[in-house]
Amino acid sequence: MIAKIFISLLRISPKFQRAMWKWWYQRLAKRATDSGWTFMNYGYISLNDNSSIDLKAEDESNRLFIQLYDYALSQIPLENKKVLEVGSGRGGGASFIARYYNPKLMTGLDYSRSAIELSNKIYNNVSNLKFVKGDAENLPFDDNTFDAVINVESSHCYGNMKSFLNEVCRVLKKGGHFSWVDLRGKDMIKDTESVFAELDLKCIHEQTITSEVIEALDGIHERKMEMIKLHVPKFIQPAFKDFAGVKNSKIYNAFNDGSAVYLAKAFQKS
Repeated sequence: MIAKIFISLLRISPKFQRAMWKWWYQRLAKRATDSGWTFMNYGYISLNDNSSIDLKAEDESNRLFIQLYDYALSQIPLENKKVLEVGSGRGGGASFIARYYNPKLMTGLDYSRSAIELSNKIYNNVSNLKFVKGDAENLPFDDNTFDAVINVESSHCYGNMKSFLNEVCRVLKKGGHFSWVDLRGKDMIKDTESVFAELDLKCIHEQTITSEVIEALDGIHERKMEMIKLHVPKFIQPAFKDFAGVKNSKIYNAFNDGSAVYLAKAFQKS
């Protein structure tokens, strides 16, 4: 079975989920300001394509994290568009989008005030990028505002997936695109698919990328272990090793034995 801690957090009350993840982001923002940790995803390594994105020297250390974004973004048009990332965390992904995909305006939204303050501080020199505080299930934007919405490895923290997806549909312009990548327990896939099926969105791409994510987790194991050692209190380190998916953690093993999967989807609003 997938990690007991992970499953219990997914199925516990929405209020507790939001409070727990807000605490985690706030702690990272306050304690790891100078750590260089600007990405929090599991990463991606293509198993079928030898080509790789050409990165600037300052971005190379985050290559495997960036490749997850690049994979998700490759499914939808972003150049000269108004783009929203829901769950922007410490801002690395939104910065990558703003600098490499040339949107007209890139907005990162996160539930944590500290994460937003840190992101605005780190990336204040990126002219087409801004960060705002907000709730994924109650987005602080007018209807039909964005050409594209991105959600990378964040929705498993939300209290109500249906509310989030309804908000995505609301803020997307007609013809706009939504790209989503995230993990789920195998027994949760049916419910997740049913929520997507209820939306006024046409699926234009879907793939299970668990193997590609495992490959990346192997490549960034040591870095994640060092960050947890430096920035997470000892009493809770075992739980965060699961959240981070380090080698031999329950989450990592769940990916390997098939009780957890990593899904990727892209949609267009009718």
